[in-house]
Amino acid sequence: MQHAGLISLGEAVSRITAQAQPLGIETIDVQSAFGRVLGLPLTAAIDSPRTAVSAMDGFAVHDADIQRPNARLAVSQEIFAGVSETPAALERGTCARIFTGAPTPDGADRVVIQEDVERIGDEAVFSGPAGARRNIRPAGADFRAGAQLLDAGRLLDHRSIVTAAAADRATIAVYRRPTILVVSTGDELVAPGRAADQPGKIPESLSLGVEALAAQWGGDVLGRLRLADDPDALRLAAMRCLERADLTVVTGGASVGDRDFAKQMFEGADVEMQFSKVAIKPGKPVWFARVNNRLVLGLPGNPTSAMVTARLFLAPLVAGLAGRSPQSALAWRDMVLAADLDASGDRETLERGKVEAEGVRSLSDQDSASQRALAMADVLIRRPPGDDARQAGAQVSVLDF
Repeated sequence: MQHAGLISLGEAVSRITAQAQPLGIETIDVQSAFGRVLGLPLTAAIDSPRTAVSAMDGFAVHDADIQRPNARLAVSQEIFAGVSETPAALERGTCARIFTGAPTPDGADRVVIQEDVERIGDEAVFSGPAGARRNIRPAGADFRAGAQLLDAGRLLDHRSIVTAAAADRATIAVYRRPTILVVSTGDELVAPGRAADQPGKIPESLSLGVEALAAQWGGDVLGRLRLADDPDALRLAAMRCLERADLTVVTGGASVGDRDFAKQMFEGADVEMQFSKVAIKPGKPVWFARVNNRLVLGLPGNPTSAMVTARLFLAPLVAGLAGRSPQSALAWRDMVLAADLDASGDRETLERGKVEAEGVRSLSDQDSASQRALAMADVLIRRPPGDDARQAGAQVSVLDF
């Protein structure tokens, strides 16, 4: 296995996004489409509305019949939404009681809202000439059958799901979600809740965060594996992961210790290393490869380092595989510093920050193994190599964390 040298954050992101290509299109029920990415343009199957309908509860009238004050008209019919029969044409000198969404009768010029009408038995009394609003939605006013309503690549959120269903589409074409397996390595790791009774052990916390982040950006996480530092067991697990998942995420074992076997677990396979370390702090040991035409992302074992690199690389990778633009996960923006920053080191640095009313503040705890501080951080603050100290009020580039 040949390893690429130390590369910059920008170059690493470029190599990630180059591999972050959609995996194909499948058809699913519209009720299951929330959070998926539209694979083909969505067009309307019907007009909306299908016929002219009332926009309000009220009375459908001929304009000429209500020009005089206190005009009194006979109520000739009542029309409800959802009726399949076409309402009778509206005769002059009469009105129709009508409800929101009901088809308006031929001849009606407007619907007068019920608050401006007094119903007396079989008659309705109109207080005076109506205003400018006609309260009738013409057929096809929203869209016509065949109209393109949503573009391919659209993330189907709560609003666009309404549009898709309104188009009378029971099924829609979406990009397939990438299948993902998360492998945690380390003799010291046990399931949460088991560490207190086992000296020398620590709760395996990282895979849960990686799983949640992958799911947030469109991944289908098949499961999490927790493995000891056993080269043979790791190699066997690696081959099984490559058979089952589009993307394998390995946490830990990425450094140069005697029991760091993460890269070696894929030896014997067809490995195309994309990068083996990145000039960032934290997270230098992060690595990325194409193995047997599947993807493998290796994250450091320290929780903060792992979650920082997962946010930088896993999020855009999963987003692209799921059909979104990888850049949607890399929306850096400028913010004002709420407090001074010390000078940074010789690597590009990602400091964990907290957003406040005055701007963004770097957390005091920047330790790569800290887990308490993870819950406090809102953003990553990006600092170039050898960045000078900065004063409150200066602008910095941040990414939602």
